[in-house]
Amino acid sequence: MLSLQSLTDDDRELIELARRTVDANTDGPDGVYTMGAAVRGIDGRMYAGINLYHFTGGPCAELVALGHARASGARELTTIVAVGNEGRGVVGPCGRDRQVLVDYHPGIRVILPTEDGPRSVLATDLLPGAYRWTPNPS
Repeated sequence: MLSLQSLTDDDRELIELARRTVDANTDGPDGVYTMGAAVRGIDGRMYAGINLYHFTGGPCAELVALGHARASGARELTTIVAVGNEGRGVVGPCGRDRQVLVDYHPGIRVILPTEDGPRSVLATDLLPGAYRWTPNPS
């Protein structure tokens, strides 16, 4: 059972950053769906990313946003969201993104679409019983 939480003002601000990012950089309605993502660091700073659609798969927007945060020095992240182009709104992460989130940021909250509008949930709730790879083995 998912432990859904209502959105905060910070969550809505994060969604807006992802929406602005995808709107400014969309590939348009030609069948290539562009995604924007935004992630918030524990210090409140936000980092955006956009996917690079390619027939080989390309990196998802969430992974680009995580890389942007990491390259900017953010190591502790609180929340992540992805938004589709052409007004598609909040979109949940794919399986690969869920695995990366669980491995690197198990305590991060992920904003998802629900029947009652966007809500957030812990990344670990999205991938129960997952294999856990440890990026920093002890």
